[in-house]
Amino acid sequence: MKVLVAVKRVVDYNVKVHALADGSGLDVDGKPAVRRSLNPFDEIAVEASVHLKETGAADEVVAVSVGEAKAVDTLRVALAMGADRGILVHTDAKTEPLGVARLLKAVVDREKPDLVAVGKQAIDDDAGQTGAMLAALMDAPFGANANSVELKDGALYVSSQTVDGTELRKLSLPAVFAADLRLAEPRYVTLPSMMKARRKPVETIEAETFGADFAPQLKITRYDAPPARKAGVMVGSVAELVEKLRCEAKVL
Repeated sequence: MKVLVAVKRVVDYNVKVHALADGSGLDVDGKPAVRRSLNPFDEIAVEASVHLKETGAADEVVAVSVGEAKAVDTLRVALAMGADRGILVHTDAKTEPLGVARLLKAVVDREKPDLVAVGKQAIDDDAGQTGAMLAALMDAPFGANANSVELKDGALYVSSQTVDGTELRKLSLPAVFAADLRLAEPRYVTLPSMMKARRKPVETIEAETFGADFAPQLKITRYDAPPARKAGVMVGSVAELVEKLRCEAKVL
């Protein structure tokens, strides 16, 4: 049983990103360099994948990332968490969910995993599309917003929280699932585990080798910061609050 888990290098969640003065992009490549880290939802996907291996449900966990050479650092974190080896699909070009899904599909064709794990979304673009697109390209079932996963009797059982309650799905393998926040608590990566991760193999493959079309298909015209929030208003009673909600905010 092989699990392929996709990870992405993003701007760290503790960093407040600002738009450039001319609105042409985000100020993330200046000096000092903006801190980057493993996408939090992908970190949860890695933890869930490693847990499947530790419980004997899986035999190998392979981490894969699409991006620039520095994404190797992100793969090393996944290896330190317990992944067995890493694959970097190297490209310096800007990528979008569909292009990444196509490249991941090429890796899936090469590796033949039984299960593919992704994060629900990346915190840089919040698209939440790559996992579903990959499943469609694979013609495989997709477990969205997974808050629990279990491999049993040759199938994947995925539990998801919906507005109506909990939904349990049985997916035939190979399958793709997207990790939600409730799925797992990522382990703390220690210095010794990072040192051990440096001895694990990481293979670099040029994206063009796969022949997949990963050229951007969207054009962003401008970046602007959201408007500043107005100061709140203190009210003296519930009646006054209701009156303001009805007459000023017009939400009642």
